[in-house]
Amino acid sequence: MSTSKVYFTDMRTKLDESLLVKMDKLIKKAGIDEIDFKQKYTAIKIHFGEPGNLAFLRPNFAKVLADRIKSLGGMPFLTDCNTLYVGRRNQGLNHLEAAAENGYNPLSTGCHNIIADGIRGADEIDVPVNGGKYCKVAHIGRAIMDADIFISLSHFKGHEGSGFGGALKNIGMGSGSRAGKMALHNDGKPIVDKSKCTGCKICARFCAHGAISFSGGKASIDEGKCTGCGRCIGACSKNAVFSKWDSSSEALCCKIVEYAKAVLDGRPNFHISVVNQVSPYCDCHSESDSAIIPDIGIFASFDPVALDKACIDAVNAAPAIQTSILSERDRSRKDASGNEDYFTNIHPTTDWRKQISYAEEIGLGSGKYELITMK
Repeated sequence: MSTSKVYFTDMRTKLDESLLVKMDKLIKKAGIDEIDFKQKYTAIKIHFGEPGNLAFLRPNFAKVLADRIKSLGGMPFLTDCNTLYVGRRNQGLNHLEAAAENGYNPLSTGCHNIIADGIRGADEIDVPVNGGKYCKVAHIGRAIMDADIFISLSHFKGHEGSGFGGALKNIGMGSGSRAGKMALHNDGKPIVDKSKCTGCKICARFCAHGAISFSGGKASIDEGKCTGCGRCIGACSKNAVFSKWDSSSEALCCKIVEYAKAVLDGRPNFHISVVNQVSPYCDCHSESDSAIIPDIGIFASFDPVALDKACIDAVNAAPAIQTSILSERDRSRKDASGNEDYFTNIHPTTDWRKQISYAEEIGLGSGKYELITMK
């Protein structure tokens, strides 16, 4: 297996050079200028952060990237898809308001925000997964697939379902429409909470298989007719239709990788991860627990698999913050280098290695990397 190049700069700055300047130098050194951006729509996949969470990336990082792309003739936009769970980002209008509340607007970033799967989370494209074992097609937000070039800008942190969240999760899970997210999390069919159902019948309008019927003013789903597409989840504004969330951690990791492959196949792509405020949980939480390690730096690569592996190796090699959630965990597990395996100790029912090994297996990238440090 080939070795991929991953470029890195730490968080140290000089009096005449900010971290943002260092980031711009880093992505140039990593080769972003080699991409032909001229008159090309460029999706910058980011997590806008759930309001109340303070660990998400500041919009300043996105502006550096957008400005660099525009200087190369590209037409960038920031994008994310709606969430499956109940929150401030589960439909397009609320999602845009949440992004603005967290500082993401054209003035702060130099480009527009577009919710890739639309107002209800149902604006999607079914993309074939080349070599997929778990998913033959991926339900991806339309605006992401409309882009000519795909760039991921990720906040590296822990995740309760996949162990860690980096480039692969940002691309794979983050690019899935609401139906896509259900396919990632759920091995079965959606169900109805009748206490929340108002009988508006909008869900039935979005069901292409006649699986939804009504009795006593409440919706019911016929599992024999239901294909599990999840469009009814996106259609329901009352959050009465929901997923069972019964996919195993290993299956979830593999599906994330397959969705990422569907997004990236056949077009130029580039990836940046910022390893700061490394919280134990996803930025989808409406709170952020304290960081588990000190801030490390910024990583960039054309290979998202090598990028994630470099980031997790750097995290595990860093000293723990003893007042973090790690003080409450069994910390006996080690990684291959003998360092404490922080994310496995925090989320012992997960195995983050599956993201890396399965991504290698289906040809998405390499877990072997050469780390090139830029001062």
